[in-house]
Amino acid sequence: MRKWIALGLLLTSGVQAQGAAERIAAQAHEGVASCAASQCHGATQVSSKQSVQMNEFALWQEFDPHAKAYDILLSPESQSIARKLGIGKAEEAKVCLDCHADNVPVDLRGAKFQIDDGVGCEACHGGAAGWLASHTTASHADNLAAGLYPTEDPVARSALCLSCHAGTPDRMITHRIMGAGHPRLSFELDTFTWLHPHYQADADYEARKGRFDGLRDWGIGQATAAINALDILLDERSGWHGIFPELVLFDCHACHRSMSGRQWGPRQGTGLGPGVVRLNDSNLVMFRHVLAAVDSAAAERVLAQSRALHKATTESREQTFAAARTLRATLQQLSTRVADFKFSPDALAAILSSMIRDADRGEFRDFAAAEQGAMAVQSVVVAFEGSGLLDEAATERLRARVDALYSTVERDEGFAMARFVDALKAVRAAAP
Repeated sequence: MRKWIALGLLLTSGVQAQGAAERIAAQAHEGVASCAASQCHGATQVSSKQSVQMNEFALWQEFDPHAKAYDILLSPESQSIARKLGIGKAEEAKVCLDCHADNVPVDLRGAKFQIDDGVGCEACHGGAAGWLASHTTASHADNLAAGLYPTEDPVARSALCLSCHAGTPDRMITHRIMGAGHPRLSFELDTFTWLHPHYQADADYEARKGRFDGLRDWGIGQATAAINALDILLDERSGWHGIFPELVLFDCHACHRSMSGRQWGPRQGTGLGPGVVRLNDSNLVMFRHVLAAVDSAAAERVLAQSRALHKATTESREQTFAAARTLRATLQQLSTRVADFKFSPDALAAILSSMIRDADRGEFRDFAAAEQGAMAVQSVVVAFEGSGLLDEAATERLRARVDALYSTVERDEGFAMARFVDALKAVRAAAP
């Protein structure tokens, strides 16, 4: 119960990505070497005597892209981006190090700290100075009080991940940085959490940290990402440059498409006509599908307020800010309901059916929404598997159709809505 009280407090207080980054840097970072001993988290085998695996460091170092994040800055591509931006060497520029390393201030770096370790343990778990010596014997609650970051909490985890994977007013991958060559950003909490895991959400994990629910995490991640984007839009210092808003907040493919094509089609979710640059609303689209299982009336309210925001961007900055604030307040309120909701098999079916209705209305015309849709379906299918409703043959059939769905969003240049919609309907047909 204490965990869910804490989760509710985090949601109602409005955990933000920028605040998460500041919390991570609240105390000294000792460096990944302080976790790497074989009797700590550097074992080569999973321990049968401990409640944790003990090989977390080894898995992170070998498989996790975060461990190699600093090395990317040494590549010719990164050096080219830095030259174009005029920021010096990529491996020394703060704007690069903030997300490609554990870039805490020099006076917070312990004796074993190395900036070239990349996005190391403390970049996610918080500076260890206050809890490193005691965390093996203390309770999880005591470790949190000593400064350990609550990564098990989907609200806190999504805020922290988004501080780099989407950006904050103080650490952003801007449109200018992308123009210099940085890849487009895309993130979904549940999918990215399990891409390269160095731990398991097993019985020991749940005994220490509370119930794990990937579908809940997906829903909370969508709300947090949408709120984070609205926060940037509302920040006049970072969300606007000259007469233009920060273009990274907008849908890339509204502009970056063939000039000779005649691909425009209506989208109910925006209410905009052809030739209008539109905000990237992919997280808002997905959150509506979360709400389809929680509160269908609330889903319609989010749709109406999203349309109002899109319309306001064509009218004035003041109206845009007013619409963004209204929508943000709604998302903040509804996030608490998602956190408390238990997603049953009927709820899973409701989510897929909601996505099909959107597909028939042309809501997946934009690549960003389709990409998020594919990751959403993966989370839903995993939840179906965990419900016990699928036998082995049904599981394999459903996984194959999810793979086919993913294949339709492998390349944005080759995306075709009709292929995506057909693949999505094939998944729905194979689900219980």
